[in-house]
Amino acid sequence: MNKIVYVEDDPEVGALIAAYLGKHDIEVIVESRGDCAEATIAQQRPDLVLLDVMLPGKDGMTLCRDLRPQWDGPIVLLTSLDSDMNHILSLEMGANDYILKTTPPAVLLARLRLHLRQRVSAQQTVESNSSNALKPHKAMRFGTLCIDPVNRQVTLGAENITLSTADFDLLWELATHAGQIMDRDALLKNLRGVTYDGLDRSVDVAISRLRKKLYDSATEPFRIKTVRNKGYLFAPHAWESEA
Repeated sequence: MNKIVYVEDDPEVGALIAAYLGKHDIEVIVESRGDCAEATIAQQRPDLVLLDVMLPGKDGMTLCRDLRPQWDGPIVLLTSLDSDMNHILSLEMGANDYILKTTPPAVLLARLRLHLRQRVSAQQTVESNSSNALKPHKAMRFGTLCIDPVNRQVTLGAENITLSTADFDLLWELATHAGQIMDRDALLKNLRGVTYDGLDRSVDVAISRLRKKLYDSATEPFRIKTVRNKGYLFAPHAWESEA
């Protein structure tokens, strides 16, 4: 049975959604406050996080943004706010989907199941990459950057860089294709086993995190470059200095 944490301050809506999904083998833990959600998610370790936008303590958009660096599972916003701007903003914040509360329950269930299947596929891909792709390789060095796939460690000069599993795998994928342009579809297929649907911004969010942790420029990146309308390029000769 899959488990979902649903952050919803309306107890009636929360109970209805939980009851419906429960009938279809999805356990739902309802959290009523946005500022308590991170602790609940850390404790429950769900397969998917479902967020309302308007929440007490911390709104769903901010919660999504704060969750994404530390949690790589699917995040879905379920809201009554029918706004293109909110839809776009949620994807930019790292959400996987934006669903209106007026969506029929059967459609909601189908879309949640899709994200849960992709979650399983992503975990299997990570495990496969970890056991079959990373271990046989020795550490790669680019100037002051060292990527050790055996110990899954990254150093830049004398500094240890802490990366999540997903971010490390993304960096390794880029580094093993240094000097080549990698588009979102290739990155998603290689890392998560899913195809790019034109909306998923998780790769862009992860790239932004990598740039920040590796002291790349946010406005004019020169280490992990953006090639407009094509994808991303890991520059192998841009690591001679630490900053």
